[in-house]
Amino acid sequence: MDMLVTLIILLISAALFVSGKVRSDLVALCALLALLLFQILTPAEGLAGFSNTTVIMMVGLFIVGGGIFQTGLAKMIGGQVIKLAGTSETRLFLMVMLVTALIGGFVSNTGTVALMLPIVVSMAAYAGSSPRRLLMPLAFASSMGGMMTLIGTPPNLIIQETLHNAKANGVVSSSVQDISFFTFLPVGLVTLVVGILVLMPLTKIFLTPKAKDKDKKKSGKSLNELVKEYGLTENLFRVHINGPSEAVGKTIIDLDIYRQYGLNVLELRRSTGHNKFVRTVNQQLASPTLVIQQGDVLYLSGDAEKVHQFAQDFKLRLLDIHTDEIEGSSSNTSLDFYDIGIAEILIMPSSSMIGRKIQEAGFRSKFNINVLGIRRHNDYLLQGLGAEKIHDSDVLLVQGTWKDIARLRNESNNWVVLGEPLQEAAKVTLDYKAPIAALIMIGMIVAMGVDSIPVAPVTAVLLAAVLMVITGCVRSVEAAYKTINWQTIVLFAAMLPMSTALEKTGASAMIADFIVNTFGASGPYVALAAVYFATSVMTIFISNTVTAVLMAPIALQCAIGIGVSPLPFLFAVTVAASMCFASPFSTPPNALVLPAGQYTFMDFIKVGLPLQIIMGVVMVFVLPLLFAF
Repeated sequence: MDMLVTLIILLISAALFVSGKVRSDLVALCALLALLLFQILTPAEGLAGFSNTTVIMMVGLFIVGGGIFQTGLAKMIGGQVIKLAGTSETRLFLMVMLVTALIGGFVSNTGTVALMLPIVVSMAAYAGSSPRRLLMPLAFASSMGGMMTLIGTPPNLIIQETLHNAKANGVVSSSVQDISFFTFLPVGLVTLVVGILVLMPLTKIFLTPKAKDKDKKKSGKSLNELVKEYGLTENLFRVHINGPSEAVGKTIIDLDIYRQYGLNVLELRRSTGHNKFVRTVNQQLASPTLVIQQGDVLYLSGDAEKVHQFAQDFKLRLLDIHTDEIEGSSSNTSLDFYDIGIAEILIMPSSSMIGRKIQEAGFRSKFNINVLGIRRHNDYLLQGLGAEKIHDSDVLLVQGTWKDIARLRNESNNWVVLGEPLQEAAKVTLDYKAPIAALIMIGMIVAMGVDSIPVAPVTAVLLAAVLMVITGCVRSVEAAYKTINWQTIVLFAAMLPMSTALEKTGASAMIADFIVNTFGASGPYVALAAVYFATSVMTIFISNTVTAVLMAPIALQCAIGIGVSPLPFLFAVTVAASMCFASPFSTPPNALVLPAGQYTFMDFIKVGLPLQIIMGVVMVFVLPLLFAF
């Protein structure tokens, strides 16, 4: 009875996944609840998916990927790949498949996808292509690469252990070839070639960009658009305290810059480290009590002649607006938004600020905010703002830390914050942190790929995620949480117990035994096909590791029963268990690319199912050529 209920729940879930009318994570949760309500699984068994190491690893990998994005590291690497591949979609496709497969031979497919995903998204954006065309092949190529070495995927180790134990127990002749590290290489190369040939046309047909993505409207103006609209670069000047000056040791209020020169001090940049590996510049809002130090750079707005006069009076160096504050380097931007940002606020008709002068409104004292400009109808006011009175419907361009800008939303009676400043902040690349992100990423890969390092892969990923936050590669803990796609996590975690239910009720063993017993006596090729496709169907619903554990002994007995070498049968199990493309929740790589590519369940059916079937047909004929019966 339990077996029947489990199969019914599985079929209903599959139908809902295919229909796409109900959110996939909700379907997965309902399936889990059904298994619990019918007492097929205990609460501990049902909730085990949420503590599964793979699920926890996926959470950490989302954060690591966020750090790679936010530091611009993905864009840098993607730019280098673009130089090799150009902007051709075909060359990009081939580059993604080949590079991913190469990495996947030595790093887990989950880690491979986590590493490559932000890079591939950046590559697609740079080339003007759709990431939908590249991300699904990325996930599939990571599994294909895993077939090239012994350590590429767990099922490879399982069939090696199965054969070793069978030879040790005398079940299989000792003359049968051992499975070594690169015994898998020919198999992996065949899977990669088949994958490239099949995916190239299928992705062009079925993975075209969604119309809604093309027509998606932006909310608010981008930071660069605001800078251009208000002409900030034309009114922005920077002075460098690069030598003996009376300004050193004084506070902003002591200098009395606004009253003496009519200039506004927008911010201060203070270098805390500069070498060829790591550059750190602290951005600080120019508060009245901020003490000027040697080497500081002041950002000023106002009349150019007054700026020159101020620099001359205090023996300061006036910097060209396209020269970075660090000697010997250059920048193409006048404003950076690492810690300090800008946003527009619309003054409401009922605002208590109307009629007040900017300097009396308390923006700096109450909110730690500077006013950079005023848009009044079609006019832009950028100078002498302190004495300017606030009018109804004025739009003020304000500057402050991103947290302080977010606080402005609490004053909804006085103004409305236009756009989504925090979303814009998330888009700002912390490029000076890129070397740190690169070191963290390399350390994670080495820890995951080198067996001699006594650190579990999940521990390496979590450590990398925490370091991304601690070192500032991800802006904050809140920003780290936002990088996690919880829909994907819930989907995968809720579906994992289904494999437990299939095993516990005996459904998986019954299905496998039936197929093998039915087709086993019809010759080696038919038996091999039966083993392969039985494994291929099972791995859609059960993890490839569990599937390999269940099917490897069955495949071995089938080969012994008909008197042929067990090698092609064992390899059929590992290939079929790993080449699972027809479902987004069958493997972690598929789940990882699901949100980024905006795929549906049907996208995997359209592209992955034909590939899975064609791969099976090819392998049934190729495996006996590589490992004779």
